[in-house]
Amino acid sequence: MTSRERVLLALQHREADRVPLDLGAMVSTGIMGIAYNKLKAYLGIRRGHTRIYDWGQQLAQVEPQVLEAVNADVLPLMVDEPTKWKTATLPDGSPCEVPDSFNPEREPDGSYVIRDNSGRITARMPQDGLYFDNVYHPLADISSIQELEEVNFSSVPDDETLADLRQRAQRLYETTDYAIMLNGVGSIYEAAQGLRGWGNFMMDLVATPELAGALLDKLVDAAIERLERILPVVEGYVQVVEVGDDLGLQDGPQLSPSLYRDMVKPRHKRLYAAIKQRTSAYLFLHTCGSVYEFIPDFIEMGVDALNPVQVSAKDMDSKKLKAEFGSQITFWGGGCDTQHVLPFGTPEQIKEEVRRRVGDLAPGGGFVFTQVHNIQADVPPENIMAMVDAAQEFGRY
Repeated sequence: MTSRERVLLALQHREADRVPLDLGAMVSTGIMGIAYNKLKAYLGIRRGHTRIYDWGQQLAQVEPQVLEAVNADVLPLMVDEPTKWKTATLPDGSPCEVPDSFNPEREPDGSYVIRDNSGRITARMPQDGLYFDNVYHPLADISSIQELEEVNFSSVPDDETLADLRQRAQRLYETTDYAIMLNGVGSIYEAAQGLRGWGNFMMDLVATPELAGALLDKLVDAAIERLERILPVVEGYVQVVEVGDDLGLQDGPQLSPSLYRDMVKPRHKRLYAAIKQRTSAYLFLHTCGSVYEFIPDFIEMGVDALNPVQVSAKDMDSKKLKAEFGSQITFWGGGCDTQHVLPFGTPEQIKEEVRRRVGDLAPGGGFVFTQVHNIQADVPPENIMAMVDAAQEFGRY
């Protein structure tokens, strides 16, 4: 059975030969460069390049030899991939490559900053930090819908980018047996938070709902305009299309279900319907935290797979989720807690965690194994392989 067949069976809620596994098919199922270098050394893999494609989260592209070593089943497809790379150094001093356009500057206080074309600082990594955080919110000071009308939200890829995307999608489909996931084609709630600033937008939802709604509508319009160009190019080659909007916190939703259903859900519904109308691929939603109360809404809107299944958050117990929703949505994640167990547990504790989660989520299909979120820099390679080995041991049907 091929990886692609295995993933498709899981999405169809059917049991394959084993539970499929994902490492690095999107920006929340991946591995940080520091941990990746250590994993490669542990596996005895000396060839290849540690390429940091997501500089904010410091995520490494997972190379074919590592995918084979962990028996992964899914590949990412980015709309716009870097074509030129240069040598660099990770925060722990280990080697990597970064996109040629990535040019952080060292500040006197030891931090690193990213500047836009005007010289404005847009992102910062503190001294001894591991991530770049966005620090600039371009629409933070707007106060009216009229000001929104002056903003250009369009981000349609040009013909050259689309031609390259089609070529890469076709090549992956025809030369590999992996399932292919198209990344990053739809974020509206998080995008609004990024444009306005998290605090501003959360207040907008209640204090100035007309402004919040107008911003969300603009973002949906722009996303659909982008999708109208992208999805026909990859149709028939990709099996999964990824969207993402974090709605949860550790102890509950970011916003009340009623506010979500009034303000955000209608926009999600329009976006997801547009995707469904333009592709035969399955719809994958990444949304962190405690999102139990929203899962019926996701199902109603046609979401096929839910990630990251944050099993340590409130109401997100894997057994409960499977019992209530397992026949209606695929759980893509939840295979091992990344807050406590994976970084700090022993290999034996990790094995027990994986046994429990696979036992809860795998029966009847509808489960793709991956850790709850990205593997962080401090996770020992022994723990990563304990998780992978346990997934193989307990994931057999």
